[in-house]
Amino acid sequence: MARELADEFRAGAAERDRERRLPRAELERLSASGLLGVTVPREYGGADVSARTLAEIFRLLAGADASLAQIPQSHFVYINVLRRQGTPEQREFFFGEVLAGRRFGNAQSEAGTKHVQDIRTRLTPVREASLPDGPVPAAAVPGETVLADTVPGDSVPAGAVASYLLNGQKHYSTGALFADWIPVLARAEDEALHVAYIPRDAPGVTVLDDWNGMGQRTTASGTVRLVDVAVPADRVVPHHLTFQGPQLHGAVAQLLHAAIDAGIAAAALAEAAEFVRTKSRPWFESGYETAAEDPLLIQRFGELALQARAGEALLAAAADAVDAASADLTDDSAAEASIAVAAAKVRAAEAAVETSSALFEVAGTRSALDSLNLNRYWRDARTHTLHDPVRWKVQHIGRYVLSGTRPPRHGLL
Repeated sequence: MARELADEFRAGAAERDRERRLPRAELERLSASGLLGVTVPREYGGADVSARTLAEIFRLLAGADASLAQIPQSHFVYINVLRRQGTPEQREFFFGEVLAGRRFGNAQSEAGTKHVQDIRTRLTPVREASLPDGPVPAAAVPGETVLADTVPGDSVPAGAVASYLLNGQKHYSTGALFADWIPVLARAEDEALHVAYIPRDAPGVTVLDDWNGMGQRTTASGTVRLVDVAVPADRVVPHHLTFQGPQLHGAVAQLLHAAIDAGIAAAALAEAAEFVRTKSRPWFESGYETAAEDPLLIQRFGELALQARAGEALLAAAADAVDAASADLTDDSAAEASIAVAAAKVRAAEAAVETSSALFEVAGTRSALDSLNLNRYWRDARTHTLHDPVRWKVQHIGRYVLSGTRPPRHGLL
């Protein structure tokens, strides 16, 4: 199914990028295909596919349209948050939403803060006050909130948190514009990180299509403004607990980023080869009738193919490491998975940037025509690989090899 959809999406990718036409119809097709629910656990009705399968889905989609592939990346990340920290009731509800074709977006990054982990969006608790006739019934709580340990009709104890008010502003909110639910990363009173799952159309939520990056142009990775958004307590997940033990949160998220880079590299290489076979002229000094016979071009294509194949091989190995760690999660297996994913991300990112740039080197002058829009591969690769610096991944790999130092548990590795 992913391969069929990729073939379908590829046909209009260049035009969508050129016109910055958002892929709403394509996302509806993706939702209707059922692919967005493939990681839902079997006990909740999902396929619970392996990390290897999920990475391949993303690689195929990115090879067709890197922007389109980027949009559901956070969707799967926040399914994983629910798998690890959601209550049974939260999982039952939200996994049901996913299987019904609903999409998660994201609102996590903030601009103008000290660094990427400096989250200033706030979850302010709304506590129930004691009334003359006793506690407020659960049915009367704003948003019809029912605490995890209550049932409809029970009372909410005085002083208990029944709901929250959410305030803040997010940037780079890929997927939010197309989402049914927006997971928002926020800090509670004790500064602990939580994820609040809020409806896209909730009062106080504004999603702006103000993304103007040179690449990944149709991801609509714009701004989300949150002003006194009422969030029932049973829509909040304690994300900070994820990092208190061995975890694969960052490894899975980064695996999907690596798959997108690998997909871009493969697509740029295929585009370059097709152009050289059908449109490029041989350099007059080569003495050959076609550009594809030029031994210097053959050599360069071999080098680029090695880059792309290395990225894909490391991607597959990393996915296998994630699957192995999922089956037996320990500090050691989690560390091995994170390091394997880091290696894949470094190599895939390098392959995507180099191959998408070399496309013009091997294809020649005509490939630079703006009407062909072949520069979208480089623009997408250069933009997407800025997500988090690979130089730090190399540092963590080096420490792991030299001293056995496990990588940090911060969700970006």
